Order: sequence, then structure tokens, then C-alpha cells
Amino acid sequence: MARACIAWKYGDNVDTDVIIPARYLVTGDPKELGPHCLEGLDPTFPAGHQPGDIIVGGKNFGCGSSREHAPLAIKGAGVPCVIAASFARIFFRNAINIGLPVYESPDAAAGIGMGDEIAVDARAGTIVNRTRGEQYAIRPLPPFMQELLDAGGLMARLKRELAQERAAEGGNP
Repeated sequence: MARACIAWKYGDNVDTDVIIPARYLVTGDPKELGPHCLEGLDPTFPAGHQPGDIIVGGKNFGCGSSREHAPLAIKGAGVPCVIAASFARIFFRNAINIGLPVYESPDAAAGIGMGDEIAVDARAGTIVNRTRGEQYAIRPLPPFMQELLDAGGLMARLKRELAQERAAEGGNP
């Protein structure tokens, strides 16, 4: 991420029901889910955030039901990544599978405040808080998860691999 982004800071145990309320689960389209992202927790977020702003949570971000709609809504809202002290495991894996970067950093989660200007450099493994003049480390992702993110998610990677296999066999991509 080149530009600094504004942090939207939330606490511990942000569950999937407040990330995307159940009444919106009639679609799996991120563009339709995005406008309702976090309205169950923070009614100012849908209209107040700008694409590129980052969500920062405390411990156990994404707990609750296993719906993949929660990371889809975040991605559909134009949020490039989520930073938290820790993530619920199913949310973490769903986010990686749909190509939404999620970074664990207890120090960043504790040090970043609502509205702080931050910049994330995943390759360097750092988060810079420009507002407070602080830098935090990101817990590195395993290489296979980083590969999924780089590909745009699990389905994007599988589609690309299938097209490459078909092309190698002389078939249509």
C-alpha cells in the first residue's frame, strides 16, 4: 500500500453478525455487501469510510458464525486489509481464501487509535502509524497463504492454474 490510510478502530470480539448483518446474506456479491459493512457495529462506517481505509480490531476479530460473507463485505467496502491482535480461525482462513489480507499484530492493535493515519508494508512486515510516529511488526503469513493472497484468493488461483493446465494440453483456456 503506497498511501497512508485512515484506521477505523474497534475492540475485541467483533463478530461476523456485526460485520455484515444476517438480513444481507441473500447475496454473495461483495459489491452488494460492501455498502452494509460494519453497520451492525458502527453505523457511521458505511457512509464515513473511504476506499483504502483500514479496519483495526482487538482480539478474536471475526468470531461468530463461519460465513464467508463477512470478509466479502469488508473487501467489497474497499478495505485493503484488516489488522487485529488476533483473528477467529475460520474468519482468518475465509479472508485468505477470498484474497483479503489479514495481519496479526497485537502491538499495532493496541497502539493504533481511531482515525490514525497508518501505512502497511506487508513485504517488509511493518505497519507505520504516522499519527503517533510508531512502527509495529506484522506476524508473517506462511508462504502458501501469501501465495493465495498474491493470486487474489483461492478461486482466482485455481482458475489460473486450470487455465494454465488447459493451455499446456493444447486446449482452450
